[in-house]
Amino acid sequence: MTTPRQPSGSGSGSGSGSGRRQPPRAGAARPAAGRGQPAKGQSAARGQAAKPQATKGQPAKPQPAKAQPVRSQSAKAQPAKSAAVGRTPRAPQQRRPEGRPPARSQAAVRPRPKSRLPQRPRPLKLAEPKRRLRVITVALSLVFSVFAGRLVQLQLVDADALAADANTNRYQNIPITAERGSIMSSDGVALAATVDAYDITADPAMFTPAATGIPDAPEQAAALLSPIIGVAKDRIAADLHTPKTRYKRLASQQTPAAKNQISDLKSSLEKQAGSRACQAQKKLLGKPADQGGRTRVDNECANPLAGVFNRETQKRIYPADGLAANLVGFVNGEGEGAGGLELQYQKQLAGKDGHSSYAQAGGRLVPTAGGSMDPAVPGSDVKLTINRDVQWAAQRAITDQVANSGAEKGYVVVQDVKTGQVIAMASAPGFNPNDLSLSKQSQMGNPALVDAYEPGSTAKLMSLAAVLDSGKANWDTRVTVPNRLVRAGQQFKDDVEHGDWYLTLAGVLAKSSNIGTIEAVETLGDGDQLKANQILDGYMRKFGVARPTGLNFPGETPGMLKKPEDLVASEKYNISFGQGPLQMNALQATSVYSTIANGGVRVAPSIVQGITGPDGKYTATPPGEQTRVVSEETAKTLTSMLESVVDDEQGTGGKAAIPGYRVAGKTGTANRGAADGKGYDGYTASFIGFAPADAPRYTVSCTLQGPVNGHFGGQLCGPVFKQVMEFTLKTMQVPPSGSQAPNLPVEWKP
Repeated sequence: MTTPRQPSGSGSGSGSGSGRRQPPRAGAARPAAGRGQPAKGQSAARGQAAKPQATKGQPAKPQPAKAQPVRSQSAKAQPAKSAAVGRTPRAPQQRRPEGRPPARSQAAVRPRPKSRLPQRPRPLKLAEPKRRLRVITVALSLVFSVFAGRLVQLQLVDADALAADANTNRYQNIPITAERGSIMSSDGVALAATVDAYDITADPAMFTPAATGIPDAPEQAAALLSPIIGVAKDRIAADLHTPKTRYKRLASQQTPAAKNQISDLKSSLEKQAGSRACQAQKKLLGKPADQGGRTRVDNECANPLAGVFNRETQKRIYPADGLAANLVGFVNGEGEGAGGLELQYQKQLAGKDGHSSYAQAGGRLVPTAGGSMDPAVPGSDVKLTINRDVQWAAQRAITDQVANSGAEKGYVVVQDVKTGQVIAMASAPGFNPNDLSLSKQSQMGNPALVDAYEPGSTAKLMSLAAVLDSGKANWDTRVTVPNRLVRAGQQFKDDVEHGDWYLTLAGVLAKSSNIGTIEAVETLGDGDQLKANQILDGYMRKFGVARPTGLNFPGETPGMLKKPEDLVASEKYNISFGQGPLQMNALQATSVYSTIANGGVRVAPSIVQGITGPDGKYTATPPGEQTRVVSEETAKTLTSMLESVVDDEQGTGGKAAIPGYRVAGKTGTANRGAADGKGYDGYTASFIGFAPADAPRYTVSCTLQGPVNGHFGGQLCGPVFKQVMEFTLKTMQVPPSGSQAPNLPVEWKP
């Protein structure tokens, strides 16, 4: 095998005089066999080690031989393989350094495997602190930049939209109604009480199309609620069409059953609207049409009651229905007193309302959002002097007699003569405060205190009391009573036609003579009628005429009594027998007789026994003011004279007699003033008395306005007095009289 000739101009050899061969370049061919084995067909290069190339101007340093693995090269990079197939490879042309002889051909030099130096382990390099700080700073800057951008979005860009969304998740301020106090009878039984109830309320802002997904949510809610709460659909829908108002009360004082029915219906609708299909519909609301958006959801997916709530409150009930209703009164739809004692003691009964606030979202309470509560202070309990049993008896008696006599109305008052306390005050017709829709407005007052009427003959007691107490006459003073008496150009007469009557003063009262009373009162002035009227006026006012009773009852009338100087013509005389310029209410008239029964001392009437505050402290009502009106002797004489009215066969009050008890009383029959204030229209029939006459305990008065089946007081009211007084004496366990009536003579013989 011929040794290839080295081409001229090769510049990759060693120095000219070294005699060493040039080691192959990095791109030269390596043995193809394993490490340290020559490649097949390269016998000329087998076993030859490459010599290191000397640097410029320096001899090359000998390198230890090292076997190199043969890597597969291309024909251009593998001269050994080319030589094996008979082709003469050409060495790459290199620039020959100055002063160096041309190198030998690489093909003629046996390549030596390059030895590898052992690799030392690389030292562990620690991260640079500055670089780490720069990375952390950049990362934190990015995080804070995101936060800042979000804040800008919330506070500036999306502020209005977020505020609108937050409007559905806000705090609700709900008033807490204080529990109203009870009104109780004297034995502690409730005549008016409070039970749990519920106000049905709504948030109109939750009924808009945007909130519900349907355009007619108010109408759908109204259709569902109306049959339950008993309110018209139109009214409910109108209340719900006020989105700027966040609170509307749709119905007050609903029963627990109604509240539960609404809650169950709302839960059912909520469950139905929470299905997957419905939730999918809600997600499409407001989206563009090309994205499958919707303008509303199906009715099955809407809950029109989502904005309906209930608030626990109270409902006023009257366990005895109409018992003492004219006195107790009633409350309005807001639960506030609107009549009677409910109105008079509104402040004490109502207590002090509180309030609570809570966060709600979509009609649900948010328990973690906090809230506040100002608790309500319950109202006080008012205890009356009314005895339930006596009240029932009085109410039954007057109701029956109003019906039997065809009267427009009537009232009964029962009073304790010692304390002035009202034991019963009944009116007919009455009403049931549990259902005001069944009553007329005219029936819902208390006519025993509101009506002012001319008392008629029952007022003769005051006239004769003034005469006796002034010392102008005695019970047995003789009085001649003609059939007619002319005064001030007018003829006065009695209720029946008669010849001359020869009566004692007791007889004048027993036979209820108008003429005899005029003659007796004239003695007060010794011929001066003005003086007589002035004295009479003084006594009447001390008896409580024309001034408030002290009850302060709503609508109570003080009555009317003309001043003596203002009396004209017949008024100067008919005032003495209870007609004309004199008007009273039933309690005032009753109090006159209680004053005589109490030995001539008037005790101001009272109807409230005491009040129990929210702290449980009981405060009794102070005793009524006492006023001496007539002497005890005068009162005793008048009592005996009043007994003659009932016991004497000539008396007008025989129907009021009670077996076993001495009764003192007086009948009254008066012309009733017309409603327009002009003239008279009909009659006022009455009877007032007390018993037992020997040891008086109670006074009972009966008054009928406008009876048509009779009009005399003894005839119509005498039986009512007997029925009520007899029941009262037995109920209060008053023992029968232990002596007989004095039976004072009523006539004298000329």
